[in-house]
Order: sequence, then C-alpha cells, then structure tokens
Amino acid sequence: MASQSQAQAQAQMHAQNLMKLDNKTSKRSNMLLEQNVSRPRRDRVGLGAFAFMFAEIIRYSQNRVLGIQDLEAKLSEIGQRVGVRMFELAMWREKTVHRETRVLQTLVFINTVVWRALFDKQADSLERSTESDDEYMITDNEPAILKYISVPKEMSSFSPGAFISGVVEAIARCCQCPARVTSHVVPADGLPLRTVILLKFDKEVMDREKRLEAGK
Repeated sequence: MASQSQAQAQAQMHAQNLMKLDNKTSKRSNMLLEQNVSRPRRDRVGLGAFAFMFAEIIRYSQNRVLGIQDLEAKLSEIGQRVGVRMFELAMWREKTVHRETRVLQTLVFINTVVWRALFDKQADSLERSTESDDEYMITDNEPAILKYISVPKEMSSFSPGAFISGVVEAIARCCQCPARVTSHVVPADGLPLRTVILLKFDKEVMDREKRLEAGK
C-alpha cells in the first residue's frame, strides 16, 4: 500500500512539473509572438545554434541530391525563400513604401540594410566587375554562417555560401532587378572563408538602366 501511495505521489509530482514546463513554454511562445516585428530583436539567435541548424540544412539537402551542383542549387532555393521574407521584413522596418528598382541602389540596399539585418554588420565591399558592366560583387570576408562549416576535400568545389546567394537573388528579383547570383569562396591572407557573391544582371535590366541614364 505504501509503495502504491509513493508511486501515485511521484506521478502527481511529475505531472505538476510537466504543467510548469508547459506554462513556461507557453509564456515564452507568447513573448515571441507579442514582439514588435518593426523593431530588430534584442535577443539574437546564438551563432552556435544557427551554425548547427545550417549544418543540418546542408546534411538534409545533401541526402536529396546527386552532386555538388544540385546541392548548391538546393541551398540557393532555400535561401531564396528566406530572401523574400527578409525583403518584406526589411521594407516594413525601414518604414518606406519606396522600393529600389535601380541596380546601384538595389545593391547598396543589399550591402547595408539586408546584410546588417542578417549578419549584424555591413558587407565588406561592393564592387563592379572590370570585365563586364552587368556583373557586380559583394564580398564578405568572414561569413558568420560558414564559421563552423567544414567542407571535405572531395567536395572542395562546394560553396556553402550558395544559401547567401539565394537570399541575394530573391531580393534582387523583388527589387525588379533579376540576376543570376552565385557564391565563390576566394581565400585571402588570414581570411580563409572570404566569400564573393557574384551578381550578373539580366540583359533587360541593363537595357533599362541605359534608358534611364539617357533620360536624365
């Protein structure tokens, strides 16, 4: 009888603990839902937690593709989904109804506003290609999402930054400046993860730019 009463007491205590945990979780969820989306969050996601999630995204995608090109395309596709939502959030936070539709302004918007929202810093450089007028490069010397990603030697041509290029491609498209965007790891002295995001704008975009320049 005593053992039965003790078991009942333990079961009741366990149920109470579960209710407390559930209440804490509910309160935490309510706090997240009640936060003002027009203001940047103060409690940012830890880099370690994000790196773990990103590694799982890569592993998940890798199990569903046949090669490196397919894997990069899959990461780019996921990045584009993030990019569309990031664009909407950035526009809401900027409190503007004006959407950039010129190439240079769009690039500056990505280089500053978007990069700060995603990585808490501005991209390290924005350059125009010296070989082609329709190509631009955004450089991040130390991409936060790649800090804990180790690429095997047999996959040396793989660029995890394809996720970032997908984000950029979606935002460029939202700004009516569609472009083909690719990611390239270009190491420099002391910067082994230095990543260059290359944008090659569609011919229609560059023709529009020429007409707008001529009309000034």
